[in-house]
Amino acid sequence: MSEKKIIAILGATGAQGGSLANAILDDPDSQFSVRAITRNASSEKATALAAKGAEVVEADVENVESLKQAFEGAYGAFCVTFFWEHFSPEKELAHAKGMAEAAKEAGVQHVIWSTLEDTRNWVPLEDDRMPTLMGAYKVPHFDAKGEADNYFTELGLPVTLLRTSFYWDNLVHFGMGPAKGPDGNFYFNLPMGERKLPGIAAEDIGKSAYGIFKAGSEFIGKTVGIVGESLTGAEMASSLSTALGTNITYNAVPHDVYRSFDFPGADDLGNMFQFKHDFEEEYVGARSVETTKALNPSLQSFDAWLQKNKENIPMA
Repeated sequence: MSEKKIIAILGATGAQGGSLANAILDDPDSQFSVRAITRNASSEKATALAAKGAEVVEADVENVESLKQAFEGAYGAFCVTFFWEHFSPEKELAHAKGMAEAAKEAGVQHVIWSTLEDTRNWVPLEDDRMPTLMGAYKVPHFDAKGEADNYFTELGLPVTLLRTSFYWDNLVHFGMGPAKGPDGNFYFNLPMGERKLPGIAAEDIGKSAYGIFKAGSEFIGKTVGIVGESLTGAEMASSLSTALGTNITYNAVPHDVYRSFDFPGADDLGNMFQFKHDFEEEYVGARSVETTKALNPSLQSFDAWLQKNKENIPMA
């Protein structure tokens, strides 16, 4: 048996990186092995990956030299940044630059960069349809990733730009599930009007990335948009009602109201949803269920995801 090719995975204990690591480790016939890169090799999730057969390596995105060492000898690298840990687009840009430089120096043969649109290509900073944030961004956690695409392409890296979609898992982990209103009824609050929101199960992001690595050079130099299903808020509320056995009404929150909510990043997310709303045709069009299913034949619909996760959705 030939030696397996190493896929070095940043964020291996997170949603995206962890789902890729598990997709590879769960395939007994995989041509790849996993090098799980994490800041803490003794964490519960890191030790679980090690128990499944991953090589766990400590590195820090703040330290480019540690990334170079972590990428050494790897065939592929999965690169993702962690905006919601620090809320700094400048940090995100610096981290992405370090990842790209480390991959270049290590001679990685296929890089997947998990990215999103730079919304300033559609809504310039002087455009007052939505507020400018942090002085230089419209949707900071999108724009920094989109701007960082250039770090990977200008170095001439063999890169696939992977554009993800809204995680349905946000309904479990980030308070985006149904909430009880003052009238005692449950509402699904989403500032999408009647437009469709592309969504995906977090585990399907990793499985799709695995499909890209398995395809060899087919997707190098290409942008791939992945999605499980694109649904309106009303359609999601209907599915939630069926799965949870409770009547849940869709509440199309105005974007300005959402931006004013009292939680960190509400203005960023309000702008994000407005971008997805105002540019529905372009945003939905950049993500293909057919392509995603070809990469990941076990791709879940929203209803299928709900059946697996309904017990974990808090009913606040």
